[in-house]
Amino acid sequence: MDLTAVINQLHPAKCAKEIGSVCKGPSIGQIMFLAGAMVLLVIGAGGIRPCNLPFGADQFDLKTKEGKRGIESFFNWYFFTFTFAQMVSLTLIVYVQSNVSWSIGLAIPAILMLLGCIIFFAGSNLYVKVKPSGSPIHSITRVIVLAIKKRRLNLVGPMYNHIAKDFKNSTLSHTEQFRFLDKAAIQTPDDKLNIDGSPSDPWNLCSMQQVEEVKCVIRVLPVWLSAALFYVAYIQQTTYTIFQSLQSDRHLGSGSFQIPPATYTVFLMLGMTIFIPIYDRLLVPFLRKYTGRDSGITQLQRVGAGMFLCITSMMVSATVEQRRRTVALTRQPLGFAPRKGTISSLSGMWLIPQLVLMGVGDALAGVGQMEFYYKQFPENMRSFAGSLYYCGIGLASYLSSFLLSAVHDITEGSLVSHWYRYKDVVGKDNVIDKVLV
Repeated sequence: MDLTAVINQLHPAKCAKEIGSVCKGPSIGQIMFLAGAMVLLVIGAGGIRPCNLPFGADQFDLKTKEGKRGIESFFNWYFFTFTFAQMVSLTLIVYVQSNVSWSIGLAIPAILMLLGCIIFFAGSNLYVKVKPSGSPIHSITRVIVLAIKKRRLNLVGPMYNHIAKDFKNSTLSHTEQFRFLDKAAIQTPDDKLNIDGSPSDPWNLCSMQQVEEVKCVIRVLPVWLSAALFYVAYIQQTTYTIFQSLQSDRHLGSGSFQIPPATYTVFLMLGMTIFIPIYDRLLVPFLRKYTGRDSGITQLQRVGAGMFLCITSMMVSATVEQRRRTVALTRQPLGFAPRKGTISSLSGMWLIPQLVLMGVGDALAGVGQMEFYYKQFPENMRSFAGSLYYCGIGLASYLSSFLLSAVHDITEGSLVSHWYRYKDVVGKDNVIDKVLV
């Protein structure tokens, strides 16, 4: 990615400043090189993000009291560090890219990533490493296929449950939920076993351990779907707020400096990074005295509290947006300090409360969600649990795009007629207001 800014042949030539000149677009080779860089970024992030948090949590011994409490704080401080790094990226690194040089701005994260790799591998001999035991997706697929294949069999007698001698993961007890999946562990006369007791054909017989792992996935799906809806609102706050700020007064005080529109999302992250230490060092010990839990409250209670703050944030956002549009239409302060000469005289500072509330909500719901997934799965599926979290955010991004498109298509005509009525009131002199508002 950095080479596209360093090497002239890898990016299009600058457009001429003369009026009427035509800009030459990128060549196919330049686009392919840039696309290749993005593919590498996707592959790298897909390998790191679902695995680094479970790997860090594996370093704690859950059999000890210190280990249990340590892992509770680890999730909080992981997201604190992650969000703080995002804030640095959105401020300092973006500033270097925009005002100094794109080549230097892209080189900084590349160098930091290289340094992170060196530090990570330098401590390789110190880590606790859980031995991999196959792909969870492969095992889940086998259970579902066999449950369908053996759907006509009756659940009579004990189910097949072979556990290998070198199996180091937690063994799951049999549960009565989703009993239709238990049929995947019915051993028929045609199902042959190896000398060590394992099935000769894994696609003909699954163990109850594998069946219970699939049940773990099904149990978290309602939480996963509800959390995806939470991130729909989260994404709306991080994207639509930029558009709101563009149409608000972004001046700091009475000076000429204006806050860049994209910088407003930093307030969301700031709310999260400030609240996490408060929650970990103050609220958790306080709640622990009353609940007796190491985490203070359960993960689901934490997720629920975050969703409540998400709803509150969206209500505040709706109120501020209504005031912003009203001020733009009437030029009346309505309790807010007006500034003439801007699209809306409402200060962009009024966007900060909704962002801070959403940041605190993410500190509760986001961290609680990841911790909940981690504790619902055995050791061999914890990277799968991490991938669930990021897949939920991906699903929310698609839902958010669909929501924006649907609202735009449904309301486009009415909004246009509304602004035309505004044009008839203010006359033809406020051309810039009519277009940008």
